[in-house]
Amino acid sequence: MLELKHISFSVTDEAGNQEKEILKDINLTINKDSFVVITGPNGGGKSTLAKIIMGIEKPSQGAILFQGQDITHLDIHERANLGMGFAFQQPVRFKGLTVKDLLHLASHKQKNDQELAQYLNEVGLNASNYINREINASLSGGELKRIEIAMLMAGGAELSLFDEPEAGIDLWSFHNLIKVFEKIRDMKRGSVVIISHQERILNIADEIVVISNGEILTKGTRDEILPRLLSESDTYQFYKARGQQ
Repeated sequence: MLELKHISFSVTDEAGNQEKEILKDINLTINKDSFVVITGPNGGGKSTLAKIIMGIEKPSQGAILFQGQDITHLDIHERANLGMGFAFQQPVRFKGLTVKDLLHLASHKQKNDQELAQYLNEVGLNASNYINREINASLSGGELKRIEIAMLMAGGAELSLFDEPEAGIDLWSFHNLIKVFEKIRDMKRGSVVIISHQERILNIADEIVVISNGEILTKGTRDEILPRLLSESDTYQFYKARGQQ
């Protein structure tokens, strides 16, 4: 499905003299229909890795393969056309467009209102109340995030990436978001990659990848990794080993 091969990423200082290595030789495979959570301390490289998977940043070294095709130098739009979907920390509000308009745009082909309504129902939104709503300030952050997930479903994304989906939403919205992710996981609608440090999201993962100081410290099933992350002594040892104290 998605393969990251020896991915490294460096940036230079303002004077253009000194390079700082943000990601260091990342090797990672995301399998078909898997639900993967990437976690780790702040500043460890998680968001940079998300940008590289999206195509917002290009790696300094290494290659990215999606369904066997080298996409290393493709931009975000080209990756989307291949079946990769992206949800950002702050969903975009499009003045003048309705929820129905966005779902039509995401689906790449004309679908009837009943089909579009089904996507909204699947993310826990009553379609009759939302399908003709304008995308504006009247929608909460949690509602926008669920609409964004419905758009990914409508587009038939083979792989969906969520960068800290819990950011900026209240506890009730977060609770509903977890339910949506559980449903996506159970229905096996493509692969899902979530960048997060929230325990409740980690707890529904098939696999967990821990990144610190630009490197993969460990990866494995939820049952293998989560108990160690929740153990203060093990977490300390994880990060101390890479200079994160």
